[in-house]
Amino acid sequence: MSTVSRRTRLTPRELTRVGDRLSFVYLERCTVHRDANAITAEDAEGVRHIPSATIGTLLLGPGTRITHQAMSILGETGAAVAWVGEHGVRYYASGRALTRSSALAEAQATAWANVRTRLDVARAMYRLRFPTEDPAGLTRRQLLGAEGTRLKECYRRESARTGVPWKGRHYTPGDFASGDTVNQAITAAAQCMYGITHAIVTALGCSPALGFIHSGHELSFVLDIADLYKTDVGIPIAFDVAAESDEDPGPRTRRALRDHIARTGLLDRCVKDLKTLLLPPGSETTSDADHVTLQTDGGHHIEAGRNHDPDCGFGGDIAPGGQW
Repeated sequence: MSTVSRRTRLTPRELTRVGDRLSFVYLERCTVHRDANAITAEDAEGVRHIPSATIGTLLLGPGTRITHQAMSILGETGAAVAWVGEHGVRYYASGRALTRSSALAEAQATAWANVRTRLDVARAMYRLRFPTEDPAGLTRRQLLGAEGTRLKECYRRESARTGVPWKGRHYTPGDFASGDTVNQAITAAAQCMYGITHAIVTALGCSPALGFIHSGHELSFVLDIADLYKTDVGIPIAFDVAAESDEDPGPRTRRALRDHIARTGLLDRCVKDLKTLLLPPGSETTSDADHVTLQTDGGHHIEAGRNHDPDCGFGGDIAPGGQW
């Protein structure tokens, strides 16, 4: 019997790194099954095979059914699975993370729990977004004000570059069509980036809720990470789409963003940025080993799978991996 610390079959070294995987695969109105190490999507048009180890996140839209065997192989290969609304607009539920290490989750919680380090991470996020700016010493209110100024400059710059008129950011929740073409495109780009960064945050084992800029929401940290790419990815793509045509800005923005992500390796960049923000300098390449330790005094960790009472009568060893 496998345990939480000893999964069978594929090991982390055998899996495709999250930065090298497809950002997401969206399926709807089909039955998802397994064929060897691939998943299959069957609908009225036939059967499509998708290598499971290349999937970052499988998005299951309306009308999908998935078998136990399909979930089994997706679990073995570390792919995340999310149940979403039509075209991925609404997020309902998701599966397990790709990582087997708690290093990033612990680093995030440690940085978040201290007011000083929480502000340090917020400043580091601002520095990633605006490399020419120095946020050292800025208060949170000053950071927010500086961000607002830079966003206004970005909107004006992209409007001048593309020739798309800009009358301000307007979005009514629940009424996507109420905005003009460029506002619809910006909203679509933002929703895509939220979904992608949510997949990465959960894939790396972090908490979506523990944000350093946003707060009070189950996706606060997701919003933090997505905003890192707002001014150099999301907004420029939205203006490009609006400049091409007024027709169907939502679907065209999603396709343009998908192509940009594949072409520029944005997933890998996002993984590196997240690790840089949370981990001490020089430790960004954390191991994803399937390893469990026990916490002891002084912040030290000792070997699991052993009974550490010398008088327990079991000779000190218990079953590998902490089995009872």
